[in-house]
Amino acid sequence: MIRAICTLGPVGHLRPAPGTWGSAAAVLLAWGLHVTGGFWLLLVATLGVTALGWWAVGVATRGSADKDPSEIVIDEVAGQWIALWPVSLGAQMAGAEFWALWPGVLTAFLAFRAFDILKPGPVGWADRQEGAMGVMADDVIAGWMAALVVAVLAFLAHLPRVLA
Repeated sequence: MIRAICTLGPVGHLRPAPGTWGSAAAVLLAWGLHVTGGFWLLLVATLGVTALGWWAVGVATRGSADKDPSEIVIDEVAGQWIALWPVSLGAQMAGAEFWALWPGVLTAFLAFRAFDILKPGPVGWADRQEGAMGVMADDVIAGWMAALVVAVLAFLAHLPRVLA
């Protein structure tokens, strides 16, 4: 059961790039959560998945030589969901469909993957930590950074209308 949580069932075993597959699955799951309960359900689910992932990853990697196995993708789910918060909240506030904000969805996906792969600044620091902290925290931070990119770009896209 712990392994299934960490790998999001079969998703973590997809090749190549299981982290990207995990992020793609996370986008679809976020959409389902948004449709079911809006931004607030996505927020609560993100907090729950982050806590559950932290615990499961800690158990799964305890005593293992590989401190961050590539098949573990629950961290990508948590980070990708955080990156999608501005999209979900924006869609809810505008009364729009989640996919109507597809540029934000795409930006959240690409920015999160870029921060997760390149590991700039605090993402790299978190990745160097031991145990579940090193596995989960870098993706959570990458998610926050990607969410900031989405929010800033959305603001800039609407700035001309605000100033008019």
